Amino acid sequence: MEYHIRPIEIGDGKGINILRRMPGVFENILGIPSEQLKRNEDFIANLDANQHQFVAVARSQDGQEVIIGHAGLTVYPNQRLRHSGGIGIMIHKDYQNQGVGSALLSKLIDVGDNWLMLVRIELTVFADNARAIHLYERFGFEKEGVKRLAAIRNGKYVDEYLMARINRSNYNSQS
Repeated sequence: MEYHIRPIEIGDGKGINILRRMPGVFENILGIPSEQLKRNEDFIANLDANQHQFVAVARSQDGQEVIIGHAGLTVYPNQRLRHSGGIGIMIHKDYQNQGVGSALLSKLIDVGDNWLMLVRIELTVFADNARAIHLYERFGFEKEGVKRLAAIRNGKYVDEYLMARINRSNYNSQS
């Protein structure tokens, strides 16, 4: 499978909206089947310097670009939290477990570690999403706590883990 990763662009809203509403994806993110395209277009149009967003793009059989993954890193704007950022990631259901998530996560970590000098990158993940948890642990994320009844999924309240990756080399270089 061939794909490439690039920064998000104006015009990617439709592809991201398709992902966010896709069965097999929206259940594990905070998406909802009725999410409107305008919400995604507005999100892209209003990105600021603290938001670093990437898409993984493949070509369909007719040569059209298809967004198969989206990941973002947001540096917290509060001055006392500027050493930290939060990430989110989603992968097209037909491209999961094929390295797309690893490639996007690697890109976010590179930006956070080497270009923004972040010490802490954090995320939340549903406690029963074993595949995602395994991916995050491979990249050095550790569970820090449980958010009980954190979100609604399929008519039930579900727990989330708070996970974080501490880059001790960036922390030690500041000492």
